[in-house]
Amino acid sequence: MSSYETLLFSKDDGIAWVSLNRPKVRNAINQQMQNDLRHLWDEVRYDNDIRCVVLTAEGESFCTGIDRNEAISDSNTDAMAAGDYPGYPTPWMYDDPGRDVGPKARDCWKPVIAAVNGMACGGAFYILGEVEFIIAADDATFFDPHVTYGMTAAFEPIQMLTKMPFQEIMRMSLLGADERMSAERAREIGLVTEVVPRDELRERAAWAARVIADAPPLAIQGTMRALWTALEVSRHQGIEMANLFTRIGSDAATFRAGQERFASGKRVEWRLR
Repeated sequence: MSSYETLLFSKDDGIAWVSLNRPKVRNAINQQMQNDLRHLWDEVRYDNDIRCVVLTAEGESFCTGIDRNEAISDSNTDAMAAGDYPGYPTPWMYDDPGRDVGPKARDCWKPVIAAVNGMACGGAFYILGEVEFIIAADDATFFDPHVTYGMTAAFEPIQMLTKMPFQEIMRMSLLGADERMSAERAREIGLVTEVVPRDELRERAAWAARVIADAPPLAIQGTMRALWTALEVSRHQGIEMANLFTRIGSDAATFRAGQERFASGKRVEWRLR
């Protein structure tokens, strides 16, 4: 198992726990964290012992985006203001600093649950836009400060269009740092699936991760592939492709075991959300 400079990483019975670990700068993403996240998703992708990931953060904030203290020097800022991005021969070239920090960008199709506390803003959406669902602590807030500081909000809100209604992400993007979305409002619009007391956040995420990790991995990943694909194609195309996902994502042994569990009359002890 790898060790990382900016992440805490551990495995426990099919569940990987990943925690962003730059609390002194509110877990802002510097170059080292970009590298660590890229390597992390590659490791998770190929580790058959990992069936679900819980992604959280150390300290009082989840993530405040790209570390501007590292990313923008005086010379870079002056050049960008003049319309000249250093290192690029034409305006049509740009290396997005967040392009590798999310699991889907690295073709990692293990389910990822984000457990968010405190501030989650700007570049944090590169990651949150690619997780399966979000559980938030009651102190979580969401916002995008780009326009407040003279930058176009583009990559991050586009990532979040799969998780937020258009008018909500537009409002967040245009109001910048002047307004923050509460955890409860995020739940109302479907951005987060559950809001819990701060001290229960990891426990609630662990419960969901345990259920997912105990399910057949082939069926879990097939379900994920089907639903993510459906976000990007028409309904008719999605239904047609469901035939393929169902066929590939079905394993005879696990299907038989599931039918036997159902026939036995025993039912799971469910909880109400």
